[in-house]
Amino acid sequence: MTECADHVALVTGAGGGIGAACARRLAAAGATVVVTDVDEASAKNVAAELEQSGARALALPLDVTDPQAAVDAVAETVRTFGRLDLALNNAGISLPRQALDAVPVELWQRVVETNLSGVFYCMRAEIPAMLEAGGGSIVNMASVLGVVGFGELSPYVAAKHGVIGLTKTAAIEYASRGIRVNAVAPSFADTQMLTVGITPRKARAAALLAPMARLVTPDEVAEVTVFLLSARASAVTGSVHLIDCGYAAR
Repeated sequence: MTECADHVALVTGAGGGIGAACARRLAAAGATVVVTDVDEASAKNVAAELEQSGARALALPLDVTDPQAAVDAVAETVRTFGRLDLALNNAGISLPRQALDAVPVELWQRVVETNLSGVFYCMRAEIPAMLEAGGGSIVNMASVLGVVGFGELSPYVAAKHGVIGLTKTAAIEYASRGIRVNAVAPSFADTQMLTVGITPRKARAAALLAPMARLVTPDEVAEVTVFLLSARASAVTGSVHLIDCGYAAR
């Protein structure tokens, strides 16, 4: 498959889980992939794997809560490969479940800064580079919890709702300038993040509330993400694509 051939893609949070799966799928589609993560060693491991498969790849450290780091990562991408065409803003964190009145302010700020402000900082850096390249495509990682509520996860749910609002607004602003912006909204995925703050048994029990009674896989998220990034979705912008085994349809 070569639907992303001759395109340069930047993926945040690509050191593992869904981000790594998307990086692999982009490479398989012919893209040059810039693998970024706050954990530089993980990013280097994924980039090395992509290079071993025959793809062009670059690993960069990136803390998405630092606006200048986002600017620097995009600048290094353009310096190295000459352009930026595609971006997946995937970096995010989860948190232990607790009622809203028990959430420490510091935890609220950390989750919102990473999961929402981080998307804004990255888009703010990516869009000028895409405009310079003549257009592009962005996918933001939301969540099924960005379209429904979920008890005892107020910072995460609020941030992911914000990602969807940011996606729709950016899609309106840049549609006439050749940049498409969409979001994907996975439900409980089979990754390490699933078990943050709760036992694996409880995490999987929550996931099995979906009508399909199973977890989403990172590869399933990657398939939809790369479709949206590619020209196959040329008329799609401002949309939110649920990848949730029917969770939101309950």
